[in-house]
Amino acid sequence: MINLLYNGSQSETSVSATIISISLILMAGFLMTRITKKLRLPNVTAYIVAGILIGPHCLNIVPKSIISGTSFLSDISLAFIAFSTGQFFKFDILKKNGVKVICIALFEALLASVLVFILTFFILRLNLAFSIVLAALASATAPASIMMTIRQTGAKGDFVETLLQVIAIDDILSLLAYSVAISIALNSFSGQAFSISKIFTLVLINLAVLLLGVIFGIILKLMIQPKTRSSDNRLIISISLLFAFCGICTIFEISPLLGCMSMGTVYLNLSADEKLFKQLNYFSPPFLLMFFVRSGMSFNIPALVNSNSTIGESSLLFIGILYFITRIIGKYLGAFLGAVLTKKNKETRTYLGLALVPQAGVAIGLAALGARTLKGEVGNALETIILASSVLYELIGPACAKLSLYLSKSYSNKLEDIVEVNEQTPDGKEKSQLELLIDRIQKIQTELPVHSINEDEEAFTEAAEQQNIGFWGEIQKQNLKETVRKRRKK
Repeated sequence: MINLLYNGSQSETSVSATIISISLILMAGFLMTRITKKLRLPNVTAYIVAGILIGPHCLNIVPKSIISGTSFLSDISLAFIAFSTGQFFKFDILKKNGVKVICIALFEALLASVLVFILTFFILRLNLAFSIVLAALASATAPASIMMTIRQTGAKGDFVETLLQVIAIDDILSLLAYSVAISIALNSFSGQAFSISKIFTLVLINLAVLLLGVIFGIILKLMIQPKTRSSDNRLIISISLLFAFCGICTIFEISPLLGCMSMGTVYLNLSADEKLFKQLNYFSPPFLLMFFVRSGMSFNIPALVNSNSTIGESSLLFIGILYFITRIIGKYLGAFLGAVLTKKNKETRTYLGLALVPQAGVAIGLAALGARTLKGEVGNALETIILASSVLYELIGPACAKLSLYLSKSYSNKLEDIVEVNEQTPDGKEKSQLELLIDRIQKIQTELPVHSINEDEEAFTEAAEQQNIGFWGEIQKQNLKETVRKRRKK
């Protein structure tokens, strides 16, 4: 349908096709969530499936030129994800058990990567460069899925704090691993030798990106502090800085994730302003939707059942399934060993690895960057495997995370665990079960929120209202000045 728009002049029809394609992408993603919601599946799954349906390998509604022309969406979406991840790095919390958390994160990330590398290179005999990049991506975890599950259950405690800190550090480790792996892969395909000096150079580049993110975080703090800047421009300033940071990283072909994460971390610890993150979380869904739908459109379904001679003899479907299983084993065993070494409690040792199963946003984004960097069959194979496994992870990941929170006693479905009441009457008699039930229900009712608007929406609405008040306030001031001026003339 949209392809017919190309029959006219190129300058006009390309604009029309792009606008209509964006509309279709947004609508397809939204409509698919109506179906997956009834099946209790996460939105990411809906977006990927919607992309597959409207993409070139299925209904072919959106032209390939639109898909290739929107590759920048991966950078922008990852910037939002990484900046939001920065809010979990509160220095005062990290001081309490930072060493233990880092140890656990190292074990679970490294063991997952090592097991995937052994599987792909030594067992499946895949291409060395491809095996290294895929192993690096295995270390990433999806913070969005885990955060959503924590909010839904209202879970809290040491297990939850440890989990949040582990996934935040986990993403840093995956970024560093990916940077080294992609460089090794590029040198391997170009026939150049890889030396220790190049690894040292990669470390310096990542440190430079990290430092640049710190500088941008300081600039963000200075530009939107309450005394010098009204809150109606907070979104404009923060988004413009995120886009600028992405642009700089794109020029040098560097992932913006690490820098955006440090930018968010620095801003939070300097300003203690969590509301900005909530406003951005409510603003970013359209970008994330387009990114995941576009990833689904890039998903080459026919390639799943065919072997790729460039990387090995096994079919991508077979590789994806084994990758899916091996990564889960690595995450669980790594988290268990790290928790044992740091002497964490039994619940953390046993169930932390189960909560680290989800993998979507960061891994898909890095796979998209890897496909763009490696190009050709190798890049397409990398993105196909990650997308296929991410759909599986999103099907079972949130359920595994919720199960781990329940088994670790971070939340409970039992009424007596949710709310505590006095079990005796004022005269000292024991209350009956019915009386206790009534007291608990009444106490829960008093603690319920007045409205059902979530925190992200509330923060965004507040900023919009302040902007509206500021806009009309300025108009009223101008009208008042004009009235006074006319009266003075009379």
